[in-house]
Amino acid sequence: MVPKGLGTVDGGERAIYLSRVIVSATLAPAAACHVRDLTKVFATRLANVEALRSINLTVVPGEFLCVVGPSGCGKTTLLNILAGLEEPTSGQVSFDFPRRDLPQRSVVFQEQGVFPWMSVLDNAAFGLRARGVPQRERQETAERVLRDVGLAGFEHVYPHQLSGGMRQRVNLARAFANDPQLLLMDEPFANLDEQTKLILQDDLLQVWEGSRKTVVFITHSVDEAIRVADRILVMTARPGRVKADIPVTLPRPRHVFDLQANPEFVRIRAEVWDALKEEVLALRSAI
Repeated sequence: MVPKGLGTVDGGERAIYLSRVIVSATLAPAAACHVRDLTKVFATRLANVEALRSINLTVVPGEFLCVVGPSGCGKTTLLNILAGLEEPTSGQVSFDFPRRDLPQRSVVFQEQGVFPWMSVLDNAAFGLRARGVPQRERQETAERVLRDVGLAGFEHVYPHQLSGGMRQRVNLARAFANDPQLLLMDEPFANLDEQTKLILQDDLLQVWEGSRKTVVFITHSVDEAIRVADRILVMTARPGRVKADIPVTLPRPRHVFDLQANPEFVRIRAEVWDALKEEVLALRSAI
C-alpha cells in the first residue's frame, strides 16, 4: 500500500526532520582534492575538441564547492575526471583520502539512477550492500538516511510509485548512506520544477550539515550555487578555464527559503553574474 501523501511531505513532517540536527553517526572524514594544470582534449573524426584547459583548483576537506559556467564549458567533464570516469589528457588530479577502508567517492547524476526493481530501502542501501556491510547495519543506516531526506514511511515503495523529486531524494539517500569521503553531484536537480528544487536544496543542506562531506556540485543555476556553496568557481566558455573563484559568505546553517531577500545573497549573485555574463554572451554569439 502506498503511504498517505505520496509525492508530498506535509508541513508537520517537514518541520520535524528539518528542525532537528541530523546526526548520521560520525561519518567518514572528508577528503581533499587537488587539480593541477588539468587539460582534457576529446579526439573526434573531424577534429580534436579541447574541453578543459589548464584547470587549477584545490577543494579543502569539508568544503561545498559549486562550479557554474555556460553550456559546453566542460563542467561535467571536470566532474567525470574527479570521479575517475574520464582520464585527463594532461595535468594531475590527486586526492587526500583520510581512510582507505571507507568509500572514496560517490556520484549523484542529473538522471535519476534509481533501480526500478528495488524498493526505496534497497536502493538507499545499495552501496552498503556492494561493500559487504551486514544486512542489519545497512538497513539501519539506510532507514536513518531516508528519514533525514523526508522518506520515512516510503521504505517499501517502488520508484514508479514516487514523484520525480522523491526519486531524486532516494539518490541523495543512497549517496549519503554509502558514506563517501568525496561526494560529486552533476546537476542533480536540473530536471525538477522550481518548487521541488527549492525543497530538495534545503533537504540537501540539512543532511550535509550533519556530515560536512567534501562536495563538488555542478549547476547551471547561479541562485542554486549561492544557496548551497561555500565557494563558487565560474568557468569560461569552451575550453573551460577557471575565470573567477568567489567565496560565499552567507552564514551556516542555511535554509534556502530565507535567503532570497538577504542583501549578501543579492551582492554575491551580482558578483557571479558579472563574471559569467561575458561567457554566456560569447556562447550566444557563437551559436
